[in-house]
This record gives sequence, structure tokens and C-alpha cells, in this order.
Amino acid sequence: MALARSEASAGKIARHQATVVRGNIETPETWVPSLPTVDGVIHMACDFGSAMEAIDRHVLDRLLARLAAQPIRARFLYTGGCWLFGPTGERPATEETPFSPLAAFAWMVPHLQRILDSDEVSGLVIHPAMVHGGDGGVFRRFARAAAEGRPVRVVGSEDVRWPLVHCDDLAVLYALVLEGAAGGSSWLGVTVEGFPVGRIARTFSKEVEIVSTDTIADELGDWARGYACDQRLSGDKARRKLGWSPVNGFP
Repeated sequence: MALARSEASAGKIARHQATVVRGNIETPETWVPSLPTVDGVIHMACDFGSAMEAIDRHVLDRLLARLAAQPIRARFLYTGGCWLFGPTGERPATEETPFSPLAAFAWMVPHLQRILDSDEVSGLVIHPAMVHGGDGGVFRRFARAAAEGRPVRVVGSEDVRWPLVHCDDLAVLYALVLEGAAGGSSWLGVTVEGFPVGRIARTFSKEVEIVSTDTIADELGDWARGYACDQRLSGDKARRKLGWSPVNGFP
């Protein structure tokens, strides 16, 4: 089963022969009480608005209380993110690297720690790299700009490196972690340690425009400063310990 707030999302869920739960993360009190007993939960929703911390806390409060009341202990897989590690320099960050989060997402660190430390569930965390592929992903705005004949905008510098993961490979990792990882563990979902964003942008268009972090923050919110975060991250742990074998690289 999966949560859907729109008819389009409900249709996608139904096409995968899963049960649709109608609702949204802003009002979990309308759908959490009716959940059946479950053996696992994957939480990967965020609205990227000014109230995202409060919304996430409310979801966790409701879900953890509901899961604590059921007869079996569920596994709870929470989604963090690569921007929690901040700029990494030349040494790739791993699951053991201390957090240095982008200010807009600093709230996520205590939230994920709450899940890992919980007595109510068996907590797990995945930190995805920049996700590409499918009908969305981080390159969607590049593709749209190129299709409309506009310059592809890069935040900060063309030399900024993004760690990458294809959505299909990430989906496999979610399944592996949910089904087989030890409770209390964290995992990095990374297939490409760090790739210069300028080279990515130029695969979409020869015209690239550099914009400042202040400009993108004014347009989208402070969270968007993460687009200028220069990073290298390692996904080796998942490969070694879970047998994760990503097949989709970039380019």
C-alpha cells in the first residue's frame, strides 16, 4: 500500500497492484488511524516548504504511535539525504562521516536519529544521492530548459560535483535495506561518487547560465542552496554488505 494525495499518484499505485491510501503528509490524523497492521514502513515524503520540519514531526508522531500499538514490531525506513553531509572535499563521505547539514535540513538529523533510537520500531535510514531517471529526478529542470530553448542554469559553479543514483537502482536498495539490513543501521545510496554538474548540464544544452545560491534560494527556498553543495559520497557499504549491484550509471 502507498499514500496518494492526487488522482495521478493513486493511478500509479493502482497500476502496481498496490492498495491506495488516500491522504497527505500534512494531515496524517486522517489516514494513519485506519492503517492495518504492517511489517514495514518507508517514509520518503517531504514538501520542501517552510513548514517541512513541523509536518515531518507530525507524521512521525502519528505513525510511531500507531505502529507502537500494533501486535508486531514494524521496520521503519526513513529517508535522509546527501545534503546532510555538507561539502565533503576530496575524501568521499561514508555512513561514518559526521553530519554537517545544509541549514534548511538540519532538523532532519534529530528526526532520523529518533527513528534509529526508537523502541517502537526497528529503525533504518537511507541517504540517497542526487536521484535521476524515470519521469522526474534532479535533471528534470535541465531537460525542460533545454526543450524550451532556455539556458540550463547551474547553481554556484560548473565544477560543483553531485553524487548520483538512478531511481531504479535506489528502489532496489530500499528493498534490500527494508528486507535485510540490521535495525539501527544507515546506508548511502550512491552509484556515482561525484560528477561535475557543468558536464551534466552541457549534455542537455550548450548554453549554461551560472546563478548564485542567493538567487536560487529567493526563487525556490533556502533548501535549494544544496544545488551548490560540492560532494563526493561512497555507496560501497551497501555493495559489500547487502550485495547491492547498481546497473545504471551517468552518463
